[in-house]
Amino acid sequence: MYLVTAEEMQTMDRETIKSFGIPGQILMENAGRGAAGMLIEKFPDLQRKKVGIVAGPGNNGGDGFVIARYLKNYDIQVTVYLLSEKEKVRGDAEANLKLLLPLKVPVIEIPDMKALERQRTSIIHQDVWVDAIFGTGLKKEVKGYFLEVITVINKSGKPVFAVDIPSGLDADTGQPHGVSIKADATATFAFAKIGHILFPGTNYTGELGIIDIGIPAHISEKKEPGQSLLTPASVRDEYQPRTSDAHKGTTGHLIVIAGSPGKTGAAAMTAVSAMRAGAGLVTLCVPAGLHSVLESQVLEVMTVPLIETVDGVLDISSDKMIFSLLKDKKCLAIGPGLGTELSTRELFVKVLTKAEIPLVIDADGINMLAENTEILKQVDVPVILTPHPGEMARLSGSTVKKIQGDRVSVSRIFAKEFNVHIVLKGASTVIAHPDGRVFVCPTGNKGMASGGMGDALTGIIAGLLTQGYSPESSTHLGVWLHGAAADELARSKGVIGFLASEVISEIPSQISILEDGGAFTTDRMPVFRGL
Repeated sequence: MYLVTAEEMQTMDRETIKSFGIPGQILMENAGRGAAGMLIEKFPDLQRKKVGIVAGPGNNGGDGFVIARYLKNYDIQVTVYLLSEKEKVRGDAEANLKLLLPLKVPVIEIPDMKALERQRTSIIHQDVWVDAIFGTGLKKEVKGYFLEVITVINKSGKPVFAVDIPSGLDADTGQPHGVSIKADATATFAFAKIGHILFPGTNYTGELGIIDIGIPAHISEKKEPGQSLLTPASVRDEYQPRTSDAHKGTTGHLIVIAGSPGKTGAAAMTAVSAMRAGAGLVTLCVPAGLHSVLESQVLEVMTVPLIETVDGVLDISSDKMIFSLLKDKKCLAIGPGLGTELSTRELFVKVLTKAEIPLVIDADGINMLAENTEILKQVDVPVILTPHPGEMARLSGSTVKKIQGDRVSVSRIFAKEFNVHIVLKGASTVIAHPDGRVFVCPTGNKGMASGGMGDALTGIIAGLLTQGYSPESSTHLGVWLHGAAADELARSKGVIGFLASEVISEIPSQISILEDGGAFTTDRMPVFRGL
């Protein structure tokens, strides 16, 4: 399912109007009619309510005028609060504003703070609000009068239905421009926008419905957006059912290099999660002093002791053994709990630049890589990096605030520059590929904010890569399954307190849903609404 930027949506609108010949007023009509239908469906007792539509002077306001007309036709009491003077409304919006006159829909002009104060009593008595102030093109902070209007609506305690996007929310990043309408539901047009899906945007958007407004398929395909939302259908398409005659020799052998004193759990969970994801064989390589501890933790995983320093971390002299182990293997996962001591850093760089199989790098591997990201340009095999926002900030020389402020662009830029696959973990995990394509995953929940979840994801992705999946499919399936397993645990155990080891144990059940064609239960998928 495509996710579009504001610019991509504007381009498709223009092409539909100019090259295909559908007038803008028809697109506005389709948008308003579809949104009105969703509004009535969302609030079935609307005929007993007073509906206030707060509208700006642009096309978003024009959509609001169409909604007002359809509500009037359903004998719903509706009032339009126009945040402008009528004379300043132009184009298709002006045409739809004029259509309200013969229907006797009240249009109250509120062009400034004084007018707002005069209408406070009327505003207080509305039961449901329709937000049609700003559209998807907003790129500046909401200030002054408009800030006050949005604050009044948010504090009213009344349900809010947003048109296209909650006013004040950035369509490309999901970040509010200082303040944003907090909607209970949003009707967006043609395609979901990135900002609807990314946090915190999804919290402002509420229930999301997509309205088909008539943009022809050939235009959207010609202007194929660079972002997509992973869906149950898309992950099923990427899943490859295992043949009945499969055996451990055909399902791949993974090498995991992980662990240091005090961090044996990270190594164990990475290895076990790879097997839960279906890898045929996993060999876990750890400092020699940890070998006996891990042997008892991971019964199905093979373990190899490597040469360690006096501090118990991996020594550069273990390189020959590692390269011998890597022969004929399908993938190498490196980094969880590994430590970043000098000798380990030297070993990491050598393995990174000389490995001849795909790499999945996480945790301390990313921290070591952040010291010299240019080294990635010397790597000739597929590389998957799985940073959390803090690690991504170190990789890109930025801050967590900037990373979280534009997760899609940050991930895309880094993936393209360094020819790697980025899995930027967090709410709405972002997956970026070297060709510039970006995918957002809707599975997962706040219960995953605990130790070990990243180690589990590293193992799942590496386990899929080991079985022969492409880096793209390994990341898509791995992130989806990881989040879906956590969602199931949140439903069965509660949203707080389940463990990474329990997520790992749940992975086979989620794979079986793919295998059997069952239904995933994620509540963060947009709903398509017909005209």
